[in-house]
Amino acid sequence: MRDIDLKSLRLFAAVCENGNIKAAAEQEHIEPSAISKRLAQLEDQLGIQLLIRGRTGAELTPAGHALLEHVRSLMFTVQRIEADMDSFKGGVKGHVRLVASASAIAESLLDDVAAFMRKPENKDIKVDIEEHLSVDLIHAVSSGTASLGVCWDNADFEALEHVPYRSDQLAIAVHNDHPLAGRTSIKFIQSLEFEHVGLSPNTAVYRLLQKAAARDGKSIRYRSVVSNFDAAFRVVAANLGVSVVPIQVGASYERMFDIKLIPLTDKWAVRNFAICFNESNKNKPAVSSLLDFLLSSAHTNKLRS
Repeated sequence: MRDIDLKSLRLFAAVCENGNIKAAAEQEHIEPSAISKRLAQLEDQLGIQLLIRGRTGAELTPAGHALLEHVRSLMFTVQRIEADMDSFKGGVKGHVRLVASASAIAESLLDDVAAFMRKPENKDIKVDIEEHLSVDLIHAVSSGTASLGVCWDNADFEALEHVPYRSDQLAIAVHNDHPLAGRTSIKFIQSLEFEHVGLSPNTAVYRLLQKAAARDGKSIRYRSVVSNFDAAFRVVAANLGVSVVPIQVGASYERMFDIKLIPLTDKWAVRNFAICFNESNKNKPAVSSLLDFLLSSAHTNKLRS
């Protein structure tokens, strides 16, 4: 395995971002010749040309583009390492990396984590939260790069431990002037005569709806595909389509915009979320404390509802 110098990679990224060696040298407070030497050594070490140097600047080769993507990811990781170590020097005694699906984050998870962090006994515990697709978050927890994962419980958790967390209810969001606005409940198939606003094809909700439509021999006509629930509600508020969303997310948007939420009566419209973890991570005090708190919050919520 090649021992690639981290500084050379950082200088390579600086040249790419600035467009030429001179500007990168000024940014990094180093002589242009020193950068040129390091780039030449890097190309020699990797055995491939990364940059095409010209009078007006430097252009990336296909290999250079691929390396830049890796370098950016690596630099982000290095920055996180530095930040994490600094936080421990500042008094942090525990660190939990929590990965979750978009639905889980958009609903109650952030409130639960915030309540956990507000407790005086948890003031020295740091919690990072990242959004991932279910398959990616399960991989992150399995590989140990994340401590806990929260997603829909129909995911393939592989060898991971998982426990029930919270539930939600899906509904159709429509504009108040939409033909469906007079309904108090609806089956999903009844919404398919209208154009939909959907989330990314990579999301669990998208795949769920595609399967539901296919079971009835139907297809979904998408007016727009958006990246998050906020965008979906805004398109619905413009009366450009209907969208399947969690009621728990839509309640605030219903008050903000001219929209109405109509609960879906399909059995699959009630979804259950789970928290997954490696048994080895569960035994870490900070992880165990957060896991216990999340489960307690979910239990309290069930008793109230």
